[in-house]
Amino acid sequence: MNAFSMAIEALRLANRVLGDQVYKWHLVSKGGMPVEASNGTVVNVDNRLQAVLREAMDPTQTRMVLVCSGIEVEKFTDPSVFGWLRRMHKQGVAIGGLCTGAWILGEAGLLDGRDCAIHWENLPGFAERFPDSQPKSCLFEVDRNIYTCAGGTASLDMMLSLIGHSHGEAVVARICEQCLIDRIRPSHDRQRLPIGARIGVQNPRLLAIIELMEANIAEPLSLSEISTMTGISRRHVERLFRQHLGRSPARYYLDVRLERARRLLRHSNLPIVEVAIAAGFVSASHFSKRYRERYGLSPQADRHEYEPDPRELTEVAVIPAIGDHAV
Repeated sequence: MNAFSMAIEALRLANRVLGDQVYKWHLVSKGGMPVEASNGTVVNVDNRLQAVLREAMDPTQTRMVLVCSGIEVEKFTDPSVFGWLRRMHKQGVAIGGLCTGAWILGEAGLLDGRDCAIHWENLPGFAERFPDSQPKSCLFEVDRNIYTCAGGTASLDMMLSLIGHSHGEAVVARICEQCLIDRIRPSHDRQRLPIGARIGVQNPRLLAIIELMEANIAEPLSLSEISTMTGISRRHVERLFRQHLGRSPARYYLDVRLERARRLLRHSNLPIVEVAIAAGFVSASHFSKRYRERYGLSPQADRHEYEPDPRELTEVAVIPAIGDHAV
């Protein structure tokens, strides 16, 4: 809901600032039914996808199609949606994804060889599912006429960037004032808090080691390799982790890998053996043992128990923003 409403509010405020209905939008859901967000808010739509397919929406009037989706996006499959997106793209319409919408674009085959952004929780599973894409852990990405953002407030940043491209920074500044924000963030700002803020530690040497660990999950580094790469002795590495985190480096590294595995289990449909490999475990049995020790249940049981509220299951909302300008 956050990503969806921010995208539309940016367009509404642009119209208000410009004093004209420069941007128009049309809401479409797959079945034409209202879409309920995970917070319980129900959004009415203007049409259903099949009606749009029959009408053969005029690409000269439709400048952009945005796909907004939520959790469990990996379970969505509909050839008619994917085919329509491909056709619109071939006709020169810009295609975008809000939050996990990039997953839908990937399934439609629109992200091969392209830079793209998706919410950080979905990033590991996305990278495994679409190895030919180039996912980034940034706020939003624009690769030719494909637009993707990580969701949340990043939708506002991406839309304001587009509005600024068409109407100038003065218009964007006035929209920012309406939203009570002092700037739009550049596309390559990070999604997550810096490591130091996340773990409550500011020791630069320790943070450098943790950053190295997080960048090497599928093929974990040994403590000797970490020591060589950072120029910090093994004894000093051990002391830093004990002093600041109360754990050994090996224990911390294992927890990082298990957290990555848990995100893959919950936000992808990868087989458990592939999750184990992606998290740097040499066997599924060893992975299951460590996982049970950490979370109190097996990977399979954890995936089974992670059943979101039915309201949170993905209903793809296609939002063609129709107007005289770029969006």
